[in-house]
Amino acid sequence: MSDEIKALWQRMAEGWANADGERFASVFAEDVDFVNVRGEEQHGRETVAANHGALFRTRYRDTKLTAEVHTIRFIGDDAAVVHVASTVHSGENSTGTHAQAVVRRRDGEWLITAFHNMIPAT
Repeated sequence: MSDEIKALWQRMAEGWANADGERFASVFAEDVDFVNVRGEEQHGRETVAANHGALFRTRYRDTKLTAEVHTIRFIGDDAAVVHVASTVHSGENSTGTHAQAVVRRRDGEWLITAFHNMIPAT
């Protein structure tokens, strides 16, 4: 199960690398609650896909995302809390983030149902 959950972040990074908002957002449940690094709330996979698609065409054009799952804590057979460190690479610059996510297995598929991303204090 842990490998299936870790694969969500691999798929997310693939979507980012291909500047594909739909692929990036495919790891989220249809009804996801998503909070970005600026604290802005987004509701639903379609919104996350559209907003990231716009970012990939502008501010995050030609950037790369890497992610490392730090912990997976199961809170039931079909749910877990996940902590992930990610880095957005842009040329010689990079920005690290930390996310806490709730993942749930529905109909045999793991998806992120709640996601809160932030830039850690330095």
